[in-house]
Amino acid sequence: MSGSVKWKAASVAVLLLLFGFLTAANFIPKDQRVESDFWPNDGLRLGLDLRGGIHWVVGVQLDNAITRELEFVRKTIEEQLEDDEITLAGSRVEDLELQITLAAESDRAKLLQYADNSRVLTSPEGSGLDLRYRLTKTWTQDVRERTMSQVLEVLRRRIDDPQRGIPDSVVTLQGDDRVLVQIPGEQIDRDRARTLLKSTGFLEFKIVIDSDATEEQLMARYPEGLGPDRVISLRVDPDSGATLEAFLVPRVADLTGDYLDDARLQFDQQQRPIVEFRFNPAGGEIFGKLTESNRNKQLSIILDNHVYSAPAIRGRITTRGQIEGQFTADDAADLAVILRAGSLSVPVVIEEERTVGPGLGQDSIESGARASVIGLVLVLAFAMGYYRMSGGFASIALLANLMLLIGLMSLFEATLTLPGIAGLVLTVGMAVDANVIIFERIREELRAGRAVRAAIATGFSKATWTVLDANITTLITAIILFQYGTGPIKGFAVTLSIGIVTSVFAALVVTRLLYQIYPGTRSVSTLSI
Repeated sequence: MSGSVKWKAASVAVLLLLFGFLTAANFIPKDQRVESDFWPNDGLRLGLDLRGGIHWVVGVQLDNAITRELEFVRKTIEEQLEDDEITLAGSRVEDLELQITLAAESDRAKLLQYADNSRVLTSPEGSGLDLRYRLTKTWTQDVRERTMSQVLEVLRRRIDDPQRGIPDSVVTLQGDDRVLVQIPGEQIDRDRARTLLKSTGFLEFKIVIDSDATEEQLMARYPEGLGPDRVISLRVDPDSGATLEAFLVPRVADLTGDYLDDARLQFDQQQRPIVEFRFNPAGGEIFGKLTESNRNKQLSIILDNHVYSAPAIRGRITTRGQIEGQFTADDAADLAVILRAGSLSVPVVIEEERTVGPGLGQDSIESGARASVIGLVLVLAFAMGYYRMSGGFASIALLANLMLLIGLMSLFEATLTLPGIAGLVLTVGMAVDANVIIFERIREELRAGRAVRAAIATGFSKATWTVLDANITTLITAIILFQYGTGPIKGFAVTLSIGIVTSVFAALVVTRLLYQIYPGTRSVSTLSI
């Protein structure tokens, strides 16, 4: 054996030992694994269909996003008309339409001009002083896509939060207006997961104008009405739902949670759980001016239209503050997750809910493992029975391929699903297929009268591009499945893609190395193939 072959054999042996260790580590219970910065601590993860858990299809209420966009356009047009000292008789957004009533026919030209300049509204409908607008199809689609991207990102940050999130979860788009959420695990706090998912998380800071014990008592102080720019927000008991206090606050927030930089669970001096938050520099500047000019007034901290606390402002506050409330440490921690992840721009609703039991998942694992072993044994028997010694080389390469495949998936802590197991079984057949192409090429060269060593070299040379071409086309298909598929289809695509790469390596490197070891440089008259 030449020196170069020895080095190649040693390199491959070290590589297989490394990935063999990664493969074997999956069979060690997690509580017995040694924590390390150099090795994946979780290894190969089991997906929802193997481990059990919750499957949710979440609908996104995109009409709310279109309504909000129309409200923004309405305010913009009103401000532009006010600059020209034009006052509208009325304007509102209803049924996904912007409805505007002019005060005078002479104002029509200016309104049409500003509406046209917005470039997001269709031509007006209606006659006389009443005009109706809708968003253009292009802008409507842009709003929908932008909203879905924002919702997906926020839900991912909430579910996958490293401190209080739910590990191994899948959050991905399904269709144009739905999000697929899969949370694996045998023991899941379903209510907590639902709260993380559905809470809008819209945080507002408003200076309190007035307050009373109940909403009725507060409204009684204003017999002529609250006015269009004021609303009542309630602080309620989280257990009973009873109103604890009612606050009259501005309709528009003085500051929102968009400026939040971080939120954490902390404890006050009485060891009661609180949420401490920190603003970014821009938010800190706004918060500083707000608190400086409103000393000794109450500042209501409102989340999803519910007042959590309304402390009195004793001095200027810039970047730091805290939210107090009658909640447990877990409630405060989950609230911090929601605030860190950001608010949902529109509400979401769970449209479909399914639960996969761990028993069914265990049956799937056993069935998949049984199918893999049976397939592996049959393929090895065929290879060694039909190609004899060369079939033995193919069997060694196949085992090396499986070790590399599972090791790589463990290294990247990939999630194994039932379709992923199907990908493993398929990989077994594809790995031998590459060796079959090579062996048949070698046989052709031997039948043509070439010497054994020359036949092996020529066979590998001619078969290499055929093997690469066949596997690259399959890899392209797997990439497309991963890009456009969802959930289980992605799991199958990941396993198949990694399997293709390891199969090519096993056939072109491991099998070739075995031939370089035997017959190697020996002069043999026949080859067992």
